[in-house]
Amino acid sequence: MCEEFVLSNGLRVVAEHIPHFPSVSVGLWIGAGSMYETVEESGLSHFVEHMLFKSTEHRTTREIAVEMDAIGGQVNAFTSKECTCYYAKVIEDHLERAMDLLSDLLLHAKLEESEFERERGVILEEIAMGEDTPEDLVYDLLAEAYFGDHALARPILGTAEQIASVSRQALYAFRQKHYRPDNTVLAVAGSFDLDKLRALAEKYLGGWHAQGGAAAYEPFTTFAEQIKIKKKDIEQVHICLAYPGVGQDHPDLYAMAVMNNLLGGGMSSRLFQRIREDMGAAYSVYSFPSTYTECGTLTIYAGTSPDKAQEVIGELHDVTRDLIENGVTDAEFDMAKEQLRVSYMLGLESSSSRMSSIGRSKLLRGKAVDPKEIVKKIEAVTKEDVERVVRGTFTKPFAASAVGRNVDKLTLK
Repeated sequence: MCEEFVLSNGLRVVAEHIPHFPSVSVGLWIGAGSMYETVEESGLSHFVEHMLFKSTEHRTTREIAVEMDAIGGQVNAFTSKECTCYYAKVIEDHLERAMDLLSDLLLHAKLEESEFERERGVILEEIAMGEDTPEDLVYDLLAEAYFGDHALARPILGTAEQIASVSRQALYAFRQKHYRPDNTVLAVAGSFDLDKLRALAEKYLGGWHAQGGAAAYEPFTTFAEQIKIKKKDIEQVHICLAYPGVGQDHPDLYAMAVMNNLLGGGMSSRLFQRIREDMGAAYSVYSFPSTYTECGTLTIYAGTSPDKAQEVIGELHDVTRDLIENGVTDAEFDMAKEQLRVSYMLGLESSSSRMSSIGRSKLLRGKAVDPKEIVKKIEAVTKEDVERVVRGTFTKPFAASAVGRNVDKLTLK
């Protein structure tokens, strides 16, 4: 059962007390991600995340790195399309130190010019690394192919050209616009005292105030239905197909997840069995759903040799066509549904996963998820629901991307 309260400055707190856990995880969730960026701001959510781990008014960069190691804890951050999260995992005795450190990063980072320039170089190397990682590159191309001119199409890291030219002043202005108490959720899960947590939250975050209005984003309406390719002299061809999926609050969310499991979610899935086991044509082949506030995608991926690429593309389409025409067997439906239910329950066994679940949900959906309700929704999925989702997904147009040798000669649709 989650406790929810609001600090004096409007910052929302959601906390789940799990006394049998030896740890407690704390996360500060900010409504800042690539979806909220303009073209000129591309990559700034991620750049700000990097900069907040540099020196603050109270700690040097080295002291930030040493502090969690000194108490055996973990501290890190990530940026996604829809949010940025700064988090720590410690034992209950060190909860205040974790709160102190995270609030210092959030509220007192210096954003000094010298550190800004050094971190610009780090991010440019990170972008270059992605360019040299074809599986990452094909996903970036797929986002462009599916989302077109919408902000969801742009890479989280930004482009090399944008990062090379962005100013420290632009970074500071972006942080001021998005980093606000009313755009932030503090999520805590694990072993802690609720009264102490209330006091700590008010002590370290209650005095934070921001000026100006909150940033908005452009709603996503229709997808682009494009094909994007990039020729690279590498050993494999990396192929992606993206079909329309569902948003985070869509009633078919769990039917889509069950369908994904039997299509390409594991070793027993149709894609794995057909393309890897029967054909021996790929080492890596799978599918996965991505959900956002108002939309989603169902992505199929395969990596194969250039001489087998066209055959594999044909098989990807044949597998989805067979699902449409012949439906789902009782056995694979039961297995896919149980796989989803059990994997969800096993994912609740750590304080960090529980914190992530309630924090993301509170920020993006306005409410913390109840694990019992999720399990009920999974259990309520029927085979007819899954077959309806199959027809609703794979009879629609799709976007595609490919990276590798001779990809300009492939027929992806």
